[in-house]
Amino acid sequence: MFSLVKDLGVQVALKQEAVAFVVAFLVAEFFYKFHSFTLECLAFLATWFLLSYLQSLLFRSREEPHRGI
Repeated sequence: MFSLVKDLGVQVALKQEAVAFVVAFLVAEFFYKFHSFTLECLAFLATWFLLSYLQSLLFRSREEPHRGI
């Protein structure tokens, strides 16, 4: 996280990760009840990673048209 903020800046990092973070946080809060902080934290991080990845695929496909070789 530190590297992301350092490389991109706070505003860009927040713009890229805020939606995925909030959705992952809400999913973890309402659905992950493992009775273990470690498991819930890992599940939250995995959810955040997956949502961030899907978000990057969606927005990259809109911003960058496919170039044929």
